[in-house]
Amino acid sequence: MELFNTLGGKIETLEPVGAPELRMYCCGPTVYDYGHIGNFRTFLHVDVLRRFLRQQGMAVKFVMNITDVDDKIIRNSAAAGKPIAEYTEKYERAFFEDSDALGIERPEIVARATACIPDMVALIEKLASEDIAYKTEDGSWYFRIARFPDYGKLSRKDFEGIEDGARVDVDEYEKDAARDFALWKATKPGEQSWETGIGRGRPGWHIECSAMALKYLGESLDLHCGGEDLMFPHHENEIAQSECATHHTFVRHWMHVRFLLVEGRKMSKSEGNFYTLRDLLLKGYRASAIRFLLISVPYRNQMNFTFESLTESTNAIDRLRNFHQRMLKGGFAEGLDEAVAAATLKAEQGFTASLANDLNTAEARAAIFDLVRAANAAADQGTLRSGNVGEILRVLGLFDGVFAVLKDTDAEITRAALTWAEAEGRLGEAAPELVTNLALSDADIDALVAERTQAKKSRNFGRADAIRNDLLAKGILIEDSKDGVRWRRK
Repeated sequence: MELFNTLGGKIETLEPVGAPELRMYCCGPTVYDYGHIGNFRTFLHVDVLRRFLRQQGMAVKFVMNITDVDDKIIRNSAAAGKPIAEYTEKYERAFFEDSDALGIERPEIVARATACIPDMVALIEKLASEDIAYKTEDGSWYFRIARFPDYGKLSRKDFEGIEDGARVDVDEYEKDAARDFALWKATKPGEQSWETGIGRGRPGWHIECSAMALKYLGESLDLHCGGEDLMFPHHENEIAQSECATHHTFVRHWMHVRFLLVEGRKMSKSEGNFYTLRDLLLKGYRASAIRFLLISVPYRNQMNFTFESLTESTNAIDRLRNFHQRMLKGGFAEGLDEAVAAATLKAEQGFTASLANDLNTAEARAAIFDLVRAANAAADQGTLRSGNVGEILRVLGLFDGVFAVLKDTDAEITRAALTWAEAEGRLGEAAPELVTNLALSDADIDALVAERTQAKKSRNFGRADAIRNDLLAKGILIEDSKDGVRWRRK
């Protein structure tokens, strides 16, 4: 596996060092609100990488943190009149529900910041023992950046011209130098705090990830992932405090996922283009199509999310699922078509090589669609043979082991979104046809499709057309093909 390493600025081999498994860490969500599609683009690409590594036989130990205490959480929970734990529980649960809906596999270890306070305190005490951490008059603790000459090696920023008084890491506490960042923040009235050996207070954001990564993965990690917005100052600060405490390389390989634009603009609430997964589900879009779209552009390329591309992603998944069903239903003559066999082998090799080359999801996806075109053309011409089907299905299995879009759970996910919207008083935001669509069970639709089929056999075409049109109005598409009748929800 060759993957771009932000630390060295070049593509390098990704492999575990000194352990039988790849030790992998990802900065997880700060659970003060619902996750937006920009957040999930990062988590989806990390999921694709992890799935592919395991598919290639590499053992992976994956740790992701949950930031369940920070300035935003403290402010929001106070405004809501709720304890931090009660406030964050709702959004942590929502994050994992959304992750499950998008097919993101759960980490081996989920580390919550509030459960690791003693580890953070121990790390600060270690830094203080070497005069790298210092305490201010108000009881806060800071990291002395001047004691770490390599500061900036990840983001390759030049800090020589920054003078005291400049604000690199903005906070409200006094410190010795402008660049120094908070490790521990003294208690303020009304804030949740912890009584510890370094005083009463709460952790700074950066110390949380270092403490959790070191606790669960050891002094040196093989891979650390996150969005590009975390490179500075968060990841830079993680490196500084971790390496000063352990005197070892903190992370050998850094992976950063690029920003996401929406309709060509930076996503923001003020622009009116800010979307959570739940917003899109209520508009009638499928979770599988959202997943497929967000991973379709390689992680190092900036992606422009558009509703046109989301519709295209929906159509692409339908094409894949229809092809998959066509192969499963069989009915092909015995034998082996050599041209299809060659196309299948080429697709498998192209798929694997593309992902092994810096996780090029666009080329990997193209390799599979080349196979779909070749096999469908052969099936239409009557040259596809039963001997080809097993290998085609195996390659589709490899594809779906990474892309995870062939299994159709979209109706179930959308029903859950509507249930949530009703509980939150947001059902009025749902597309009307979506509510009508999901009011029909699969059994109801099967019965109507069977009635339509019988009506056609009886030459009652008026009734057959009426059933088709009624289902279409409710968001159910019927597709007649030579392989039989299929239906799907829009």
